[in-house]
Parts: sequence; C-alpha cells; structure tokens
Amino acid sequence: MSAGGKTLVGLTGGIASGKSTVAHVLREAGVAVIDADALAREVVAPGTDGLAEVVAAFGKGVLAADGGLDRAKLASIVFADEAARKKLSAITHPRIAQLSARRIAEAMQTDSPYVVYEAALIVETGLHKGLPVLIVVSADEASQEARAVARDRMSAEAARARISAQLPLAAKTAVAQYVIENAGDLAALRTRTLAVHEQILRRFCAT
Repeated sequence: MSAGGKTLVGLTGGIASGKSTVAHVLREAGVAVIDADALAREVVAPGTDGLAEVVAAFGKGVLAADGGLDRAKLASIVFADEAARKKLSAITHPRIAQLSARRIAEAMQTDSPYVVYEAALIVETGLHKGLPVLIVVSADEASQEARAVARDRMSAEAARARISAQLPLAAKTAVAQYVIENAGDLAALRTRTLAVHEQILRRFCAT
C-alpha cells in the first residue's frame, strides 16, 4: 500500500525484540513512524468510549487509581485467557485501525521518504499481505525474556507467557522482505537498521 507516491513499510517483531529501538533509529533518519502501541493507548485514554467499553467488558478492576487504564492488570487477564484476548481485540482493534489510517494519511503528506507502521501484530492480522515492505526485528527467546523482565519488571514466567502467546518470530521472518537481527549490541542494531533504510530508499524511493 502506498499513497502520495510514498511506500508504507511495516515494522514488527516479538515482545522485547527491539522493534522500538529500530523505530527510533528510523525516526532519527527522518522517517515518519506510526506507533500502533501509542495509538492503542490513545483509544483507551481517560474519557474515551474505548475505555468505557473496556471497563464494561472487564470490570472496574482494570482501572488505575487515577481513572486511567491499568495496562499491567488488564494484560495479566488477557494474556492468560484467549477468549479475553479476543474480547479486548474486538474493542480496540477497529479503533486502532481507524486512527492508524488517519495518522498514516497525515504522514504521507510530510517530507518523509516513506512511512513506517510499527505494530506487534502485523503478521497475525494479515496486514502484511497489503504491504510492499515488511521489516521484522528478530531476537532469540532468551534475549526477549531477559529484556522483557528488565524493561517491564515482569517475572520470567510472565515474560515466557507473553512470548508464547505471540506468533513465533520464525513465522514472521518467513514473510519479511528485511530481517534485522538484534543480538543485544545497540551499535550493531543501529548499523543494521540504517543499512535496511538505505536499501528501502534505493529500491522504493528512487526519483
């Protein structure tokens, strides 16, 4: 999918694989990045109908003291229950899709050479089939687990549950045009990301 002569590039990976770091490097290189996780927070922000529907479905126990959504508490519910995950997805995904479309259209009007859509579930939802380019950030499960524990202050057991709840990274890399391996070296990850950026510029953004 492209608009305004610009290519829409998907960016995905597993939990704690490093895709947010890759997105940061691309932003520094002048690329517009739409972060689906940020949009997911926006559609259930205090005062939204999205939050009201989540509370109606899961109870007031998912609210934090300030009235906002307690994402950790909600995550502990949905990652342990597939039916609950589907219920949450039915509430949030249509709203995220609508907001994403609007933000992507806005980004297409900027001077960014191409537009990146960063999301965890691009392959799971089949969205990659409509994208000319998919970047997958890959890391081994031990590294994912260690990073998730350090970053999100969750237990190793909870981290493993999150990883197992997602599509295996091998299934994602199998449909990617570009795979960026993240072995934990930030300098190497930056170099690999910029190399992919240059390849996309040459292949999809040549004038």
